Amino acid sequence: MRVSPRRRASAEKTRPSVFWPAAMIVIPATAWFAKIEIEGAENLPLEGPYVLAPNHYSEFDPVIVAVATWRMGRAPRFMAKESLFKVPVLGWLLRATGMIPVARASNSAAAKQTMAQSNALVAAQSGVIVYPEGSLTRDPDMWPMRGKTGAVRLALAPEETLPVIPVATWGVQEILPRYGRLRLWPPRRRIRVLVGPPVDLSSYTDTTPGTLIAATDAIMRDISILLGRLRGEEPPAERWNPAKHGQNETGRLDS
Repeated sequence: MRVSPRRRASAEKTRPSVFWPAAMIVIPATAWFAKIEIEGAENLPLEGPYVLAPNHYSEFDPVIVAVATWRMGRAPRFMAKESLFKVPVLGWLLRATGMIPVARASNSAAAKQTMAQSNALVAAQSGVIVYPEGSLTRDPDMWPMRGKTGAVRLALAPEETLPVIPVATWGVQEILPRYGRLRLWPPRRRIRVLVGPPVDLSSYTDTTPGTLIAATDAIMRDISILLGRLRGEEPPAERWNPAKHGQNETGRLDS
């Protein structure tokens, strides 16, 4: 696999911030577990807002995505549960690094919150990492499952659609299997990260439920294609739907 050459850093990475001390701790620690190879870094813009949409199959892959994003020249910001912002110290760190709180709300309140979050991204010229699946994939073979519309809502809310950058990672399951235990040995396991070009959302011009679902499916399709390239396999024609298999969003069987 071709590894993307080192790029210049963006202004948000070169300016002193709380990301600097965090990177000094997280990057060396992650290097013990993973040797990260990145391809397609040129698809992540060095300036301006964006939504980065990765697959999700291990509790450890957010660390990999964060380190890869930093290496590609941007500051990694995630959407996080609003309740986490109330936790002492952690809440301060989340706010200091510009993470975006997500609250459980009614549809109308959620729509207003999405618009506010999108406008904030545009104003700050920042990016955000959003897992379209919403939780670890339930697919038995760890392919991306059916996505949720949060990433699309965020991208379509501003007057000018934010670019949604699909990304696939593979190999993280060798460090921390889905719902398994962290493996400390052997170190430096090979992790591959493949970043694709922005998803073509030009035909999705409104935020009706049907449009949001169709646009989300387009994002999940691109992520699945990238993952297929990493795995050397064809992704399944139909994505796993937890509801059809009696599972709720946590992966547990519904009673």
